[in-house]
Amino acid sequence: MKKKSSISYAKYGYIFSIPFVLAFLIFSLYPTLYTAIIGFTNLKGVGRTDFSFLAFDKLFANYKSILTNQTFRIALGNTLKLWVCNFIPQMILALLLAAWFTNRRVKVPGEGAFKVLFYMPNIITAATVAILFNALFGYPMGPINDLLQKLGFIDEPVYFLAYKGIAQGIVIFIQTWMWYGYTMIIMISGILGISPDIFEAADIDGASGIQVFFKITLPNIKTILLFTLVTSLIGGLNMFDIPQLFVPNSGPDNATMTTNVFIYRLAFSGGYLYNRASAASMLMWLLIVACSAVMFFAMRDKEEVALKKQKRLQAKEAKRIAKGVN
Repeated sequence: MKKKSSISYAKYGYIFSIPFVLAFLIFSLYPTLYTAIIGFTNLKGVGRTDFSFLAFDKLFANYKSILTNQTFRIALGNTLKLWVCNFIPQMILALLLAAWFTNRRVKVPGEGAFKVLFYMPNIITAATVAILFNALFGYPMGPINDLLQKLGFIDEPVYFLAYKGIAQGIVIFIQTWMWYGYTMIIMISGILGISPDIFEAADIDGASGIQVFFKITLPNIKTILLFTLVTSLIGGLNMFDIPQLFVPNSGPDNATMTTNVFIYRLAFSGGYLYNRASAASMLMWLLIVACSAVMFFAMRDKEEVALKKQKRLQAKEAKRIAKGVN
């Protein structure tokens, strides 16, 4: 009897992955490697592409220059502050809304419409949002100034962006407003992935909504929380569009200057210091990698790690016993 030949579809998977691999090599890996190389060279000046490597004893001169640059330190501090201050309320709001929309005991009329409305700010482009808020907080004429004057809170128009705390506060609010809807959708998808049987058992046992949220929901979406935290960290440390477009001059004392704004100005204005801008970019890349690794380690499933360790020990013990018998 003739044996039927089996068909392997694995090759089609490799074929379909070729466009992604090419795109990754051309638009991600190559620019990253090129940036890393430029950080060790003397490349600077408009339109220049020729460069030479620095002397061995000065190979890290560009990195030292960035690390000792006071403006870079201010920009890094601003970046971390703006990210933390928008991430915390964003997560709290997203979790509360996600818990509300997925609560079996609460029926929300027009739930789909609410989800669309909450997600809508994420669809609007950063340039549009910057124009919108520039108009709202316009000086000397703007809706916010007009409203505050009519309510008697101020006697004359205020240039809000001239105050460091207010400028940072508005940027934080914009970032939170733009991204909490996206985070909410991610949280909802994670909660809906939890087995309904667990929630039904909790209802039978008489668990309250708060107990269900903290004892069932949060522990079961740890992976989603980790994903959100890491992606938010990457996006936060790469914050550029709103600070650059909303406050073009970075406000008083560089209040809204982030590291990406600093890198952009270093590379494309003034002396066109591509080498130092590349060094700053690689320092931020290393920071993101280090922080992501710490988060993955801190939020790992300790029970699963312990179980895998136990299985490895049992396998070693089984091999040792088998050798002893032979």
